[in-house]
Amino acid sequence: MENETQTTGERRESKKEEKKGLGIRELILTAVLLAAGAVLKFFAGSLINIGGMKPNFIIAMYCMTLILIRPRIVEAAIIGILAGAICQFFPGTPYVNFASEFAGAVAMGLLIKIGSIKIVKFDILPCVSTFISTVISGGLYTIILILLLGASKATLAAYIPIVLCTAAINSVIVQVLYYPLKATLK
Repeated sequence: MENETQTTGERRESKKEEKKGLGIRELILTAVLLAAGAVLKFFAGSLINIGGMKPNFIIAMYCMTLILIRPRIVEAAIIGILAGAICQFFPGTPYVNFASEFAGAVAMGLLIKIGSIKIVKFDILPCVSTFISTVISGGLYTIILILLLGASKATLAAYIPIVLCTAAINSVIVQVLYYPLKATLK
């Protein structure tokens, strides 16, 4: 009986140790989804264009990653920094993505702590949290860009619909991919 208790205690201890950081499975999933986001942004970004608006696949994929692996906030922040580093390979304003993707990933890390938002039997947390995270990331990117360039308030007003439409497109992509990827991971 005493050996059984020790075995159960050891199991609890090993489960606690597993939760201390991301495992190999989570790291591989993160790498694959961020790489997929980069490839999609490079090849399909210009093909999927809805009235001049297009998805930001890197944001969508780090949101998907965070929803699936549900890391700690620090780990979410690191994933955001990695996403910002990947963005450096694409045309744009250098280094601004580090701050914006960091903020978006931290927001997503906090939002996924909610657990779920169900409508009927469907969890819409992926859609809602991706929308909010994309708005935070895109909004911060826009604000930094405007501050760096000294642009006018009219420029900010022009960016708002772009950020909102990108957030809407990203949230649909993540919601559509959520259930198949979640089922695949189980």
